[in-house]
Amino acid sequence: MSEVAVVGVGYTRFSRESARPVLDLAAEAAVAACDDAGLPVHEVDGIASHMIGHDSENAQAVATALALPGLRCVLDLNQAGQAPCNLLAHAAASISAGLANHVLIFRALNGRSGPKVGSARFPGRGGQFRYPIGYDSYLMYIAMWARRYLHETGQDERDLAAVAIAHREYAVRNERAIRRTPLDLDGYFSSSYVAEPFRVADCTPEVDGACALLVTSMERARDLCHPPVRIAAAAYRTGPRPGLDIGDHVLTDDYTRNFTDLIRDDLFGRAGVTPADVDVACLYDCFTGPVLMSLEGLGLCDRGGAGELVRSGRLPINPHGGLLGEGYLHGMNTLAEAVLQIQGRGGDRQAAKHEVAVVTSGGLMDGSAAVLTN
Repeated sequence: MSEVAVVGVGYTRFSRESARPVLDLAAEAAVAACDDAGLPVHEVDGIASHMIGHDSENAQAVATALALPGLRCVLDLNQAGQAPCNLLAHAAASISAGLANHVLIFRALNGRSGPKVGSARFPGRGGQFRYPIGYDSYLMYIAMWARRYLHETGQDERDLAAVAIAHREYAVRNERAIRRTPLDLDGYFSSSYVAEPFRVADCTPEVDGACALLVTSMERARDLCHPPVRIAAAAYRTGPRPGLDIGDHVLTDDYTRNFTDLIRDDLFGRAGVTPADVDVACLYDCFTGPVLMSLEGLGLCDRGGAGELVRSGRLPINPHGGLLGEGYLHGMNTLAEAVLQIQGRGGDRQAAKHEVAVVTSGGLMDGSAAVLTN
């Protein structure tokens, strides 16, 4: 996998109402990623994406929109925020195995003006038990995890606030970000609860838009426009009894830890680095709680020390402002930010030291992660 690299990043504008078909958004981001890398679009022979239900376009439709001459690798995952690093792992494995030469991974959706994950119901097998008691949104499920986590680790809502405030400071400097109004502690606590302990600032804003990354071999990457970003390791993990559906987490053993506890040793071991080597952390932040859990799970701080790490500023965390600031593109933009940081293209948000980045995709029971290096 370390002989495979990310070489191009492409975005559309993020908005609250694109007034465009999702297929157009996906194609625009894909072309932008190829242009960014300097690779002709017609050389792409692999596409991978993810969606929830039918909120996006499948990979073959995007290949048709791009007028690609053919495909050797296609992957559509029915996953949400767990998917981006997982897609990266599959793209890297396909290239390593000779199944494809150049793979585009993307996420595209009208997440604000179209179907909204935040307010959607996911009946599955557990819906009949959740909905009659009013336990009926994903926000509520993660809020319950966050409350238990804070209680067990001795942290409180000020630690959630630290995440929201730090992310907003970055978002103010990010022209792509949806939320660019400065936020301080008083502003955080003056906002209303949505589902305790989460206030408005703890919740990511849903957006319309698309983001794509181009993945290729290190050999080919050296001929392209930007320094290649090496995929040192990428993996997916879930523990036992991961759930019968998106809202059924009642079989989970520990509500105070997420998948990063399971993935940490294998991820860093395969990458040949340690948590102490990480220069930039780009962590999935559908809500503020998972950021604290992932900092601990990845070994970037001691148990109960995540909020203090965020306040200290010792480690750059989500320099794009996170999903909380830039917008909820289900984590593909978080992976893209890590690539830009490694390449030194973060503008005035650029981390001073940027040789090793860790990325997570997903917040609770299951998810994926990657280590990227220069």
